Amino acid sequence: MKNNDVQASLFDDRSHALAPLADRMRPKDLDDFVGQNHLVGEGKFLREMIEKDQVSSMIFWGPPGVGKTTLAEIIARKTQSRFVTFSAVMNGIKEIRVIMNDAEERHAMGEKTIVFIDEIHRFNKAQQDAFLPYVEKGSITLIGATTENPSFEVNSALLSRTKVFVLKQLTRDDITILLKRVLARKDAFPSVTIELEEGILDRIATYSDGDARTALNTLEMLVVNSDMVDGHILLTSELLIDFLGSKSLKYDKDGEEHYNIISALHKSMRNSDVDSAIYWLGRMLDGGEDPLYIARRLVRFASEDVGLADTNALNVAINVFQACQFLGMPECDVHLTECVIYLSVAPKSNAAYRARVQSSKDIKQTQNEPVPLHLRNATTKLMKDVGYGKGYQLAHSYEDKLTTMPTRPESVAHHVYYEPTEEGGEKRVKNRMEYIANWKATHSTNFDSDNEDSGVKEDE
Repeated sequence: MKNNDVQASLFDDRSHALAPLADRMRPKDLDDFVGQNHLVGEGKFLREMIEKDQVSSMIFWGPPGVGKTTLAEIIARKTQSRFVTFSAVMNGIKEIRVIMNDAEERHAMGEKTIVFIDEIHRFNKAQQDAFLPYVEKGSITLIGATTENPSFEVNSALLSRTKVFVLKQLTRDDITILLKRVLARKDAFPSVTIELEEGILDRIATYSDGDARTALNTLEMLVVNSDMVDGHILLTSELLIDFLGSKSLKYDKDGEEHYNIISALHKSMRNSDVDSAIYWLGRMLDGGEDPLYIARRLVRFASEDVGLADTNALNVAINVFQACQFLGMPECDVHLTECVIYLSVAPKSNAAYRARVQSSKDIKQTQNEPVPLHLRNATTKLMKDVGYGKGYQLAHSYEDKLTTMPTRPESVAHHVYYEPTEEGGEKRVKNRMEYIANWKATHSTNFDSDNEDSGVKEDE
């Protein structure tokens, strides 16, 4: 029970909570900005643009909470520009044009306007197009922020007139530095002395997944909900776990991260990095990915990247796919892990995949020639009369089960598609193919498509 004489909560004094901590502690200049050293570190391109007041229209692309809005506000402050924000929900075409016309008039009077569009990917084509003429004329400097790939979400016309800067996820050290700076400021939590359990800031940084806003909101939540004794508050890991539970995963099944992680899984298996493959598989499963989607990708991998080097790989992948259908999550997670391990350590060959690619290229670049008559089935008298099946040689009727009968149109008869490696079981395939090639080069079965009796015909 709380002793009301000595214990209290920051909820009892709401005067500090005029705005969320993340907004109140937002850096005002680049020296206080944390992270993105590749862009705003000393001597870096974006920092030079800002300090020289040579800012052009740009788009900040990066995950949530890495400083996109903060950077835009710092730029506006540094360049002494009017700062106008837009919302895809709140601002339609009419409102955009009114504000843009006002910005154009101000530009004629020498006043600069920075238009900040948060989540620019949510603006439709018409809304994005409404900004285009003002960007072209220089009436405004547009700064867009997006968590989605601008290549797909921003109109090509607008994209071509902006510079895209990629902002990286903040590191755990970045977040820890930010939290320490905030706690050192007297205006963060006025009239309160905060004590920290060892490692608590590191834990908050881990939970935040590189999102500064999440980290600051978490810190504020802990402080506000902690018991205060004589103006002192102790932040503990136990309290953090009570409020947050297990760490939530950042995984968008419908967004780019979905494709990034499946790509990482695929490439880890291809590189035979077992533990990396298990890690990426876990990220997908714990993020809620459909196990059947993963299983389908593993079936594809078994042929595309393992192929004939280990023909059992496809069997394993198919069996795991069926197990996922029968069991579902969470039971099938071990089956998927087993398959990922098998595919990772299996010998690799993409010869079958390359054969398919090369044949497809050939097909597109050559004429669609008819199937040679001797390879066609003569299922009617007319077809037989015009030569279907004439001269066909049935391999089973020959001692070596081989013939020198051509089986492709002449224009592509000597094109090679499948070039087996010496990996795993594919070495046996290579040896067999070399034997077949040598046999055909040194033997003749006297094929003549004009000769009714040139070979033994298959009775179909």
